[in-house]
Amino acid sequence: MRIHVDSEKCQGHNRCKALAPDLFELDDFGYASAAADGSVAPGMEEKARLAVNNCPEFAIEIVEE
Repeated sequence: MRIHVDSEKCQGHNRCKALAPDLFELDDFGYASAAADGSVAPGMEEKARLAVNNCPEFAIEIVEE
């Protein structure tokens, strides 16, 4: 499982970072991106889904592998 943040949609609400800080990074302006290569570590799947469901801009998606 991987996460992907659409930089065109992200508005910098930072809910994802608050809910799953290990899965997201913020740039200098507060816009999110997936940490590292976006891989979701075992045991973090629920946090990834929580971040997806709480993004008001629908900027985060889960890519199943």
